[in-house]
Amino acid sequence: MNAPCVMAFDLRLADGSILAINEIVRVVPNKRLVCKALWNNQAVYAKVFIGTNAKRYAQRDKQGVQALINANIATPDLLHTASIEDNIDAGEVLIFKAITAQNAEVLYQQLIESKQQSARLHLMLQLTKVVAQMHNANLQQTDLYFKNFLVDADTVYAIDGDGIQPFSTIFKKRQKQHNLAALLSKMDGLDTDWIEDCYAHYCKQSDTKYTPFDFAGHYVLTQKIRQKAASSYADKKVFRTCTDVKVKQNFKQYMAISHDFDVTNLSSLELDDALSDTKNRFKSGNTCTVGRVLMANRSVVVKRYNIKNIWHAFKLSITQSRAAKSWANAHRLQLLNVATAKPLALIKERFGWLKRRAYFLTEYIDAPDIANFFALSIDDETKQKVAYETALLFYKLNLLQISHGDCKASNIKIVDDKPVLIDLDSMQAHTSIGWFERKHIRDLKRFMQNWANTPETAAIFKLAFIQAYNEIDDYMMPTILERAKIA
Repeated sequence: MNAPCVMAFDLRLADGSILAINEIVRVVPNKRLVCKALWNNQAVYAKVFIGTNAKRYAQRDKQGVQALINANIATPDLLHTASIEDNIDAGEVLIFKAITAQNAEVLYQQLIESKQQSARLHLMLQLTKVVAQMHNANLQQTDLYFKNFLVDADTVYAIDGDGIQPFSTIFKKRQKQHNLAALLSKMDGLDTDWIEDCYAHYCKQSDTKYTPFDFAGHYVLTQKIRQKAASSYADKKVFRTCTDVKVKQNFKQYMAISHDFDVTNLSSLELDDALSDTKNRFKSGNTCTVGRVLMANRSVVVKRYNIKNIWHAFKLSITQSRAAKSWANAHRLQLLNVATAKPLALIKERFGWLKRRAYFLTEYIDAPDIANFFALSIDDETKQKVAYETALLFYKLNLLQISHGDCKASNIKIVDDKPVLIDLDSMQAHTSIGWFERKHIRDLKRFMQNWANTPETAAIFKLAFIQAYNEIDDYMMPTILERAKIA
């Protein structure tokens, strides 16, 4: 659970004091809670460690905090440590002073949405400086996510002492490069150009000589780490129980459900019954059936991938199903901050190793697709804005080396004048630049085919693509867009 949960209760500590918890900020199942609370009449944040390894984790966190303090790196004051009363062997608490600061991950996202580029770059330089300070003190944050920093004006606080560890004595330079690249890989894809600014700032703060050759290697490393992290999350993590997903499986069924999709029971029979209602069905086909249902007080799109014959079933048993690809790709896009319909569930029917039908559930997006949007009577300024946002989406996919595979107009919804990608079962993340470029050009060509009979709209999109690609990368524009016959 990542969303805050208002839940008031008192926790009595072994020293007799009371920790009055009023909000659970984060839960790591069977390991720890992070809470807002009152302790000795002052506002605090508390980490409550549970389970058989509670003492070890609490001690490791405490040591990390002390290492930051010794290095003069800003971190919230550790006010108190204690065991939980009557649970001394399996419950430890660290109490930190509450500070008026904003989580860097939340702040960064807000700056993206408000299009404050200079403020976003300033934030990245601030985070880079803190990482350089850690490296100067022979320390690294092994869990380098923006959420592990708090920002208050020009002060950045490092949190999560559990991830603070010293570098090993060998390969230290390589470890530092990898650690910095891990931080920069968390930037939005459209901010990739700032990697050089951040790397130069790091060199200045750490008294490291900057060379174009070293930066080139660092840039490649940052991109590799981003791709690896996205693949690890989307292709592996979301297929097992984790913070975002709960998985249930037996001989006949595999089920992965988003933690915030509040359904008590989800069965293929229930979904088949819902899809049988033709009033809410979008598509009826031999290979795929799509419909909308109301479930857990949410409007949900159910996409059922059918089995055509026994040979199709055998093929699916040795390859990944289209439903599983859609589930993985939806999470991949979410992680990389590309708008898509929220994935809610993946269900796979099976008989042992023999796979049968599969279902992919997403949140329903009540918005027109891009063709219907442009067919409406809207002003030219709005059309130009939406076209530019769409061009930026394609450029971002280009930076991330992701091809969609089916860029027809119906697969792009327009929500609040911004594009949202759907129908992800043909999407691919590429490691080969040459192969990806061919796929990207094919996506661009397929997208422009949508406007073959509307030359005015085609002209708007051509201008938007030239503007977006040319603004960001003068070299890429003529090579990519000319090959796609846009420029």
